Order: sequence, then structure tokens, then C-alpha cells
Amino acid sequence: MNILKLNSGKVEVRKDSGTLIRNIGNADAVFADFNAAQTHVLITTNKGKVEVRKESGTLERTIGNGDATSARWMGDDVAITTNKGKTEIRKASGTLIRTI
Repeated sequence: MNILKLNSGKVEVRKDSGTLIRNIGNADAVFADFNAAQTHVLITTNKGKVEVRKESGTLERTIGNGDATSARWMGDDVAITTNKGKTEIRKASGTLIRTI
């Protein structure tokens, strides 16, 4: 099982022993989260964007409205907390399911 560590805006994928596997993202991350299978990573950037990346670091898509403060996996869906205090539930494709 791997873990994610933020280091000066970079997302580091590390083994549970602490060994660095790779860096992913563009050095502008404020939050990161693995999905349950550890095949995808959500990265919330300092510009409010949410990036869906493969575990290898390849960008798949950017989702949300650009006002995110954090994003977490909820099963196969994504919960995005916005700077307005709302939580958006979205599919991994970016489609809005509901706002709470």
C-alpha cells in the first residue's frame, strides 16, 4: 500500500516504508487523495482546480468549477469542498450529481 505526501506543493507517492516512488503533479498541490484501489489520485491545486490523475501521474481530466479547497474520493465518485462552504458530489468524469 502506498501513501501520498505533499512536499512544497509536489505530490509524492511513497511506499509505506517511506521510500519515494515518484512525484506527480505540477508543484501547485494543496491536497491529494488516493482512490480505494490506488489506481487514481485526486489533486486539488492552489488555483482551485481538481485534477484526476492515474497513479503513474498521467493527467486524465480536470473537474469542478475552479473553486475547490479539497477533494476526496467517495467510492467511485468525488466529493469536492468549495470555497463557498458547499460540497459538490461529482462522478469521476466531472458530471455534477448533487450539491450539498
